[in-house]
Amino acid sequence: MFVGREAQLEQLKALWRKPVASLVTCRGRRRIGKSTLIEEFARRNRVRFIKLEGVEPHPGVNNETQLAAFARQLSEQTGCDGSPLGNWFDAFARLAKTLNPREKTVLLIDEISWMGKYDVAFPGELKYAWDNRFSKNPKLIMVLCGSVSSWIDKKILKSKGFVGRPSLNILVPELSMRECAAFWRRGGCKVSSTEMIDVLSVTGGVPKYLENVDPSMSADENIKRLCFTSGALLVDEFDEIFNDALDANLGLKKRMLISLGEGMKTPTEVAEALGLENNGHLSACLAELETAGFVAKDTGLNPITGKRSNMVRYRISDNYTRFYLKFIEPSRELIRKGTFTFVSLAQLPGWNATLGLQFECLIYNNLREIVRRIGLDQTLILSAAPYVQNPTTRAAGCQVDLLVQTRRMLYVVEIKRRESVGEWVVSEVEEKLSRLKTSRKVSVVPVLVYDGDLSKRVPADGYFGYIISARELLGLS
Repeated sequence: MFVGREAQLEQLKALWRKPVASLVTCRGRRRIGKSTLIEEFARRNRVRFIKLEGVEPHPGVNNETQLAAFARQLSEQTGCDGSPLGNWFDAFARLAKTLNPREKTVLLIDEISWMGKYDVAFPGELKYAWDNRFSKNPKLIMVLCGSVSSWIDKKILKSKGFVGRPSLNILVPELSMRECAAFWRRGGCKVSSTEMIDVLSVTGGVPKYLENVDPSMSADENIKRLCFTSGALLVDEFDEIFNDALDANLGLKKRMLISLGEGMKTPTEVAEALGLENNGHLSACLAELETAGFVAKDTGLNPITGKRSNMVRYRISDNYTRFYLKFIEPSRELIRKGTFTFVSLAQLPGWNATLGLQFECLIYNNLREIVRRIGLDQTLILSAAPYVQNPTTRAAGCQVDLLVQTRRMLYVVEIKRRESVGEWVVSEVEEKLSRLKTSRKVSVVPVLVYDGDLSKRVPADGYFGYIISARELLGLS
């Protein structure tokens, strides 16, 4: 099934109005639906679609393997000559001959980092082919797609050879909570928001994971089946994502995520945990993890001065990665052997507390909808991030789940997931705000985002400027 992505589809559709060919780059984490997005775009526009995909690196794969796969796929889809290719110059020349300048065509070169991994001349040959063959076709949209975002970033977006050539750079995000709810509507099942949130706290808005959710099963059953059963999709997914064969730095990135699984850290703290220097290479790897959607960089503004904070912290922003490191990885060998058994997920150590943190992560990734619901979708937002006020001799410390800042307003967002949310939440936030130091020039508005049974006394109290339920974010009310 295909859900959402309307903004990206409209961006792509607008390219047909150009009188010349368009070069598009499409990036995002593994399983996020990049190639599916491009296929859906071609289907909706009823145009010719050609997809050429690189071969995943593993022992025995080389440049000849990639060229042979290219020739075979091209022949199967276009009926052209399928004879062996000697180099990428010839490969792109053969491809260009199959394109009709009078027929609208979407050309997807998928997993391009795999395709070009074994030949240093690949980017140069691609540039030559674009400049001298593909760009001459006024009916062509050519999309370069890959899970290793760093390759596209270095070889295309930041390459002097490709300066000014890409018409569009798409970074495919997770689906919103509202879009995710569609996966439970298959077959007419009625599922509670709590059940949906339980599953989304594990999977996040990753389409491939959600496609494997069975709406007729409970959240516990789905999570057990996907995460704690031998051979299940999410048991070995982490290693498949961070396979050293795909990118020379993936091993280091995997170690970074394991370090961040213990809690948010500054780059210096990450370096110390790994026994490395805090240098440009480490910063580049963190930036690549951020681009790929696995970590988030939280800086924000100082609510007193309004200036950018000097303290930069990184946290895991991918729900599956957080869940894997907490619950799957420590017991993976037992899971593989089929001997990791339990009656209820609630039996797992720290289950409820961790689900609360997973819910926070889910809310951060749906920031756009939070902003819209507090009426800021047309307002310039200066900062939106978790905020930590460290204790000093003059002020107590405090931690704000989400601090949204505009020029004149501070929205202090409290995120709670409990079976029942009572009046105590007002007292908690009051105490937090009594400690939070802010400028006298701004107004402070407390906001509650919650999942659970909310006491009627909380909205009746009138303390919170906005109260947003998980049901609303899922589009269920």
